[in-house]
Amino acid sequence: MKNLVLTEEHQGVFTITLNRPMKKNAINAAMYKLLCEHLKYANDSVHIHCLLIQGDENCFSAGNDFAESGNEEELSAFVFIEQLAKFSKPIVAAVAGPAVGIGTTLLLQCDMIIAATNSKFILPFAHLGICLEAGASLLLPLKVGHNRAFELAVLGAPFTAEQAYQYGIVNQICQPNEVIKNALNIAQTIAKLPADSVQTSRRLMRQSTDKLMLDVINDEKSEVTRLLKTEYCQSILNKFS
Repeated sequence: MKNLVLTEEHQGVFTITLNRPMKKNAINAAMYKLLCEHLKYANDSVHIHCLLIQGDENCFSAGNDFAESGNEEELSAFVFIEQLAKFSKPIVAAVAGPAVGIGTTLLLQCDMIIAATNSKFILPFAHLGICLEAGASLLLPLKVGHNRAFELAVLGAPFTAEQAYQYGIVNQICQPNEVIKNALNIAQTIAKLPADSVQTSRRLMRQSTDKLMLDVINDEKSEVTRLLKTEYCQSILNKFS
């Protein structure tokens, strides 16, 4: 399928839309590479002041596509994670339906998240025999506290938009047919503000975690790579083949 990742640039907002509905926007190697290209463009362009990441009103992302996983995909995913962590401009996300695995952890790198009432967040890593990624082992405990983070990451039970709001993970909740519009309105509001002021404020607020972030991501990368080779993890992943 072509057009796995759609983009649009308008009034200082660069919108990235995951567009693989037949696979519930599960992210494969081709999509990771496209996402990396788009992140680089948005970060380098002086005309872009805010990034918006979205799926549609039914699905954000079913996470990593383990059915197509391999060395190439693992490498592409890690490059994407590092670029997302280094991104210097505000990131808004519009979430509806399933947000599984990296579909949830990438949100922790965002600055504002608008979630639809039909959102379902899942961190299934322990059940797959792997560990958190995308800097989530640092960011999730900071957002929700260690005990809650352990519960979400290890027990892996789904949680709702209302729970995500109570935990401080999402900013607003709305109806599914409003989530794309509401997130775009917020992104446009941000994009209209003085870019230097906004990006400086963002950098200052994130500086304590940013100093640790790449080290954490590298540690996660090493552990994910190791765990993927274990007998338990391989037995689970073979079921996706």
